[in-house]
Amino acid sequence: MRAIIAGAGRLGQEVAAALAEGGHDVTVVDVDDALVGSLRDRVGWRVVYGDACEPIVLEQAGALKADVLLACGGEDQVNLVISFLAKRHFDVPKVVARINEPENDWLFTDEWGVDVAVSASSTLLALVQEATSVADTVGLLKLGDAGVQLIETRLTEKSIAAGRTLAEIELPVGCIVGAVLREGRPAVPGGSFVLAAGDEVVVISDSTTEADIRRIFQG
Repeated sequence: MRAIIAGAGRLGQEVAAALAEGGHDVTVVDVDDALVGSLRDRVGWRVVYGDACEPIVLEQAGALKADVLLACGGEDQVNLVISFLAKRHFDVPKVVARINEPENDWLFTDEWGVDVAVSASSTLLALVQEATSVADTVGLLKLGDAGVQLIETRLTEKSIAAGRTLAEIELPVGCIVGAVLREGRPAVPGGSFVLAAGDEVVVISDSTTEADIRRIFQG
């Protein structure tokens, strides 16, 4: 997945790190020249200097081929302009925008090109999940020295795991299903739990890759 993050503040950097850790192609855009220079020297993703409110800057960042754009700036009006350009000018499939001031939430609609609006009080995980929902399987979190990671996969009617019990699904050694989210409610499933389309399966693993999980649950 190709992601553009407009805004290299704390939140933008954390989201970029989480997405890059999951193997996604990440580009961060910011108007702060000093910050951009500092990031280029120490991060593993692409950093572009410029104002993301300008079409030429978004184009240089790869907006024509982006799968998702996240407007993570600290000003709502800036995030709205970026969202509008991303959707209307570049036809980015999914645009996620951060709302800084709750009283402005009514503005963050598809009229401004916003597919998903996330409040500033939302967790980092929620923002990453919204960004990566263009893919059915994604790494959510890696737990440092423990070497354990969380991988989420969303089932559809075409997923080979839909309609099967967990006991029928052969998982690699060191890999377990930690939870299943169904209609927004989490469950800790046993072997007789029957998976269904729409379920979000969270896998805990010490070595299994996203590709492995996708093959096992999606086919």
